[in-house]
This record gives sequence, C-alpha cells and structure tokens, in this order.
Amino acid sequence: MEIFGVVNASPDSKADFSVVQGCAEAAARGAELLAEGADHFDLGGEGSTPGSDEVSTDDEWQRVEGPLRGLLSLGAELAIDTRKPEIARRALDAGATVLNAGDALQSPEMVELAAESGVPVVLPFMLGRDFRSVRDVRGDPVTVMVEWFASRIERLRQAGVTQRLLLDCGVGFGPHDMDWPERAAYQRAIYSGLGELRRFDLPLYVPVPWLQTPDRLELLDLALSQNPDYVRAHRPAQVRDHYAALTAAS
Repeated sequence: MEIFGVVNASPDSKADFSVVQGCAEAAARGAELLAEGADHFDLGGEGSTPGSDEVSTDDEWQRVEGPLRGLLSLGAELAIDTRKPEIARRALDAGATVLNAGDALQSPEMVELAAESGVPVVLPFMLGRDFRSVRDVRGDPVTVMVEWFASRIERLRQAGVTQRLLLDCGVGFGPHDMDWPERAAYQRAIYSGLGELRRFDLPLYVPVPWLQTPDRLELLDLALSQNPDYVRAHRPAQVRDHYAALTAAS
C-alpha cells in the first residue's frame, strides 16, 4: 500500500492543518508528510466540501503554482487534483506525474489530456457533472458504484486511458445534504464493497477519513482492511499505524 499525502492549497479545507500557501509552506508540509510515511503527494486548489468557493482557472493556478514547486523540490511523485483541464495541463507541464481527475473524466478536454499525457489517472465515482451537483444514490450504493465504473471504463477504453486508471470510490463526493449518520452508513457500505471493484483489474485509490473520532477511525480501519493499492490521507502516520495493527491481527 502506498500513501498520497494530502496538501491543500484551498483555504476552504476543513482540515486546516493541511492548508499551505506558497512554495516554502508546501515544502515544509511535504517534508512532514514524508516523515510520517507518505510516498507521494496529492495537491488541490479548490475545495470540494459544501460551502467552498468556486474559483476561476487563474485563481486556482495562483493557489497551486507555488505549492507545486515546493512539493516537487522534495523529489516525490505528485498528483494534481483538479476538475479543470487547464490547471491539470499546467501542473503536468510543471512536473506533476499523476492526474486526479476531479471531474471524473466527464469533459472531452480532460479525457484528451489524460490520453495525451500518458500519466496514471485517478477516476473518482461521481453521480453528477461535478462535486457541486452530485445526486442521491438510489438503491445499494455498491451496485450503483460498480455499474457506474463499468459504464465509464467502457467509454474510456477507446480513448486509450483505461489501463492507466486508478479507481477512487468517491466517498468524498456523496450527496452534500446527508446528515452524518446517513453519510457514515453510506461510507461504511462503500468501503465494505471495495472488493467488488477488483473485477476491473485496476488499482484502487481510496480516500480515507482524517478526523480522529471513534466512528471515523472505525471507517479508516474498514477501508484499510480492503487492502487498497493507494490511499489518499491527511495523516499518513495514523494510516501506517492502523494498517500495521490490522496486518498483525490477521
């Protein structure tokens, strides 16, 4: 299991300890993440939580350009997390090596970039045109997720990016109007069903909770018990500790 440590260039992030401004702050945050057990970085400049501001392409690039340089100076691979093809293109040109497609590869421009670049591409499960307009999941969420990936992967096959996809179960993109008990049940079902995604013979890229409450830690353990190939984490040391405990107990 490899860990992508989260670095946020968006001030909207609720995980304020992960937010950086500029090259130096990002390099310091990146060094901490590597020391805690991260292998790579995941950098984003637009918040996806309810209430986050929508930002222009120029403003998003202004947020991520400095942090991008700071993180790349540490020598680790970096995923650019964005729904805007122009931001993705600029970041890849600057040295990013993974595209975390925040639009779920729904725009022709992002698909074209993914095909041209030849880099690994994170494909998140998302019902809706973007994370601001996600729809309710009707029925069993695992069945819906599997059917969504089957359809999306088939559409992407001809574009030549299928073999480079990393599948993200999209727990962060659940409907925003869910209260926490309902969202927790949704995430529990999704994490429990990660094994169903193995039918696509593609690596799993799984975002995990960062809050340290008992219910979030339970979800963390559930996600890690599914042996994902990659984890997106704000607290790499916590992930390493929990994964080691699960491995020792099995």
